[in-house]
Amino acid sequence: MANPRVFVTRIIPDAGLKVVLEQCDAEVWPEELPPPYEVLLQKVKGCDGLLSLLTDRINPQLMDAAPHLRVISQMAVGFDNVDAKAATERGIPVGNTPGVLTDTTADFAFTLLMAAARRVVEGMDYVRAGKWKTWGPTLLLGQDIHHATLGLIGFGRIGQGMARRASGFDMRVLYYDVYRREDLEKSMGVVYADLDTLLRESDFVSLHTDLNPQTRHIINDDAFAKMKPSAILINSARGPIVDPDALYRALRDGKIAGAGLDVTEPEPLPASSPLLSLPNCLIVPHIASSSVKTRGRMAEMAASNLIAGLRGERLPYCANPEVYERGNLRGG
Repeated sequence: MANPRVFVTRIIPDAGLKVVLEQCDAEVWPEELPPPYEVLLQKVKGCDGLLSLLTDRINPQLMDAAPHLRVISQMAVGFDNVDAKAATERGIPVGNTPGVLTDTTADFAFTLLMAAARRVVEGMDYVRAGKWKTWGPTLLLGQDIHHATLGLIGFGRIGQGMARRASGFDMRVLYYDVYRREDLEKSMGVVYADLDTLLRESDFVSLHTDLNPQTRHIINDDAFAKMKPSAILINSARGPIVDPDALYRALRDGKIAGAGLDVTEPEPLPASSPLLSLPNCLIVPHIASSSVKTRGRMAEMAASNLIAGLRGERLPYCANPEVYERGNLRGG
């Protein structure tokens, strides 16, 4: 019997790619940029499986263009780019890679916090520009992290990871979430606060919430007006949680002291973005989960989901488990 046909939308770490290549008739998109939608639409025709990334638009039209498609395996925790409802209706299980990147992302969010607070990138740029002539008592003064107040908007696994890291710096931790976690407040030493209180009292505001209609641009002009002028904003969640125009105004006008962003709106951020003109805005290219170990494990999980779906087995990490209750699996 011929191996199942699959399309992999980018080169992924060998830990997962090797498995896919050994067990499937796989075509792997070789370019740095993702395949354009029209190309992807052509590539999936005749495929049994698809291994996708967040940058790929997986909509009903694409699913209908691939009538033999039996599984969509996303190498990411989030799957905003996949119409999971449409996949369920068509009997296609959707896989993702939950849990694996929690600590790696929390590590990086705290890295952004420290780098922005202590103006590390500004300091490096200062040295490289040949401006370092002597030690100066007011040179690149930053914000203290120890004993400061950290406000977490969203208190899921990554938010909780940030709270654990903050405890090592004796930080006071406030959190705001639609679900209050009284069970964790005492054990983790965190305090629930409404959003206005958190914005008003925090020295650092770090975002760890989902992107949904309620959280889109929740950090806007009104939010920045409530924050301390010495405050620093950290976003390692989703770019559109922050209104980029409001952020630019807040940083330019001294409404807040700085920002550290792993995600942006739009993404990638164009070179013409005014945010890139601000020395107090640290921006990196969506690399919070980018460690060798974590990306390798994500690739393994994505491969496991793909192979399970092709075999007609339940996906080990399924984003739409209700698909199994409908009894209409493609190829089942």
